Amino acid sequence: MPEMGAPLAGSPLPHTTVLGFEGVSKSFTAGKQRIRALKTVTLTVRRGLVTGLIGPDGAGKTTLMRLTAGLLVPDEGHVTVLGFDSTRQSLAIQAAIGYMPQRFGLYEDLTVQENLDLYADLQGVPREERPGRFTELMHMTGLGPFTTRLAGRLSGGMKQKLGLACTLVRSPELLLLDEPTVGVDPVSRRELWSIVYRLVQSQMMSVLLSTAYLDEAERCDEVIMLHEGTLLDRSSPGELSSRMQGRTYAVTAGAMKKRTLQERLARCPGVTDAVIQGDGVRLVMETTEPPNVDTWSLAGATWKPVPPRFEDSFIAMMELRHTVHPGGALEGSAPANPPVAQSPGGPVIEVRNVDRRFGDFQAVKGITFEVNRGEVFGLLGANGAGKSTTFRMLCGLLPVSGGTLRVAGVDLRRAPATARARIGYMSQKFSLYGNLSVGENLRFFGSAYGLSGTTRHERITRVLDQFGLKPWLDATSANLPLGYKQRLALACALMHEPDILFLDEPTSGVDPVARREFWHRINALAEQRVTVLVTTHFMEEAEYCDRLAIMIAGEILTIGSPAEIKERARTREQAEPTMEDAFISLIEAREKNGSKG
Repeated sequence: MPEMGAPLAGSPLPHTTVLGFEGVSKSFTAGKQRIRALKTVTLTVRRGLVTGLIGPDGAGKTTLMRLTAGLLVPDEGHVTVLGFDSTRQSLAIQAAIGYMPQRFGLYEDLTVQENLDLYADLQGVPREERPGRFTELMHMTGLGPFTTRLAGRLSGGMKQKLGLACTLVRSPELLLLDEPTVGVDPVSRRELWSIVYRLVQSQMMSVLLSTAYLDEAERCDEVIMLHEGTLLDRSSPGELSSRMQGRTYAVTAGAMKKRTLQERLARCPGVTDAVIQGDGVRLVMETTEPPNVDTWSLAGATWKPVPPRFEDSFIAMMELRHTVHPGGALEGSAPANPPVAQSPGGPVIEVRNVDRRFGDFQAVKGITFEVNRGEVFGLLGANGAGKSTTFRMLCGLLPVSGGTLRVAGVDLRRAPATARARIGYMSQKFSLYGNLSVGENLRFFGSAYGLSGTTRHERITRVLDQFGLKPWLDATSANLPLGYKQRLALACALMHEPDILFLDEPTSGVDPVARREFWHRINALAEQRVTVLVTTHFMEEAEYCDRLAIMIAGEILTIGSPAEIKERARTREQAEPTMEDAFISLIEAREKNGSKG
């Protein structure tokens, strides 16, 4: 292993390293606050490896990336990239690296080929080199058949692959990828990772990749862990996982709901983390001392030691237990209004033979399912499967082309406004008003939901407390960390105490700490009989659902509990499939059978 300290600025890096930070600090001013994004960080990144950069929201990951790319100048310390000093030689660095930021600037009104041509012009790629390079990139990304398609007409996964191709029109020595798989379905995520490792192996390219998904970080050769601008650790994922040996268990409790079991375990002494996994709960203890289950009032529970994983180590470092469960269940989160035309436990969402067409294109094809009161129902599918279209129809934002939709006992074709009054909606993209403060957003959405006077004031006060938003009351919402934007969006969706909550990829790009906090809140709502319908690309998150529907090409492929869906994907080669394994195998089997037909 190379030494942790980077060489002095201006001196070449050792041939084994491509990036060095030495005592680097960087601060920003946000409103009246001075935020230290990085605090005296010293590290190196080795050549020819995929190095992961992880940490909670606000850890400093993007700041580190932008300093590496020469787009920011450190307040203190030195950054050396490929032997160049980032302060004095930023243009040389930018000519030698590839950088794909979180929001890569594709031109959606240009075709795939025109985007490639534009980025080749911007990066000064000689014209005689382009045909061979473009052919290679199109083959690598699988975009060859789509070169004449407008970028705006591509699926989310295809857009990410095009963004990567545009970044690589000139082959860089160091590739920086800032959360490249956010909002991308599991099939496309695996394809992107395959591309990255092909580049490393075939071209000895070095990759620094930030991610909010710890299963992705586990695939990296080394991991750099940041927290509040400070370097916590730098090790291989295997080394970090091994530190948790003897502290991890799988717990099941017979007829007890997984949600209930998780909430009980999370409050037991000595517990670091408790997350739903499979038919039970994955438990992480503070020490290797076995849990004293006799004192936990969990008669009939089954305990089994399981191997540790990288995420366990990350969560232990974050001391998650003190973050996620600060004060028990969320008071006042249940809807105040009585159920509408439904018996307890009966279906509150009914979808019967629903179609949706956009001109000649049929986005949704005769789907049928129902969701019961108090159920958490997941809608999964690859990008372009029809999930968001289905969502928008259920929320009354899109009319159906055929079939029947009933939400909260109301036919959406006849009284969409009545149904919307019973619904809370949190969209895939941050949909609040970025130029308004937290307080102004809450007041606006309260008014939009028909709240006024004392009632609106009381609701705002309550959600500020529940979601920990009081310190951010006057902050402009566009400047909030992603986890706090998510809190604010959910708070606004719950202002009118809805019976039904629609969540469209609500944790996309959110770190594991904020994701756990979010699902703690959703579980509390479900226990209070709020019905939740959620779309997600994060398959471990799908385990929190009571039932799932997987969509493909506008149709429903299968419906069942997470355990039932994994059972359908079980094979001799894949005896214990994860939810992601099951999703991918079922999608690939359908596509294979469809191609034969």
